[in-house]
Amino acid sequence: MDKDELIKKADIEKIAREGAKIYEQIKKEYEPKQNGKFLAIDIDTKDVFFDGNSAEAVDKARTKYPNKIFYVVKIGFESAETLAQMFFAK
Repeated sequence: MDKDELIKKADIEKIAREGAKIYEQIKKEYEPKQNGKFLAIDIDTKDVFFDGNSAEAVDKARTKYPNKIFYVVKIGFESAETLAQMFFAK
């Protein structure tokens, strides 16, 4: 599946909603020691990929799940972003 097709088929609202729920369940494992770093979360498997920046966290996630879009959160911050097109540009 090419990147445009993947993005069109993604339910971004579901990814954001489910990703936020998963993060709420696991954030105590990361906060406050890892504040400022990033998690990419696969909402289907609940697998979590950790790194110091969002691009690397997503790259780790895409290695295992190349045809998925991930919920990405900056640890210790309220705002989160669902990454799509900008990480499929490679």
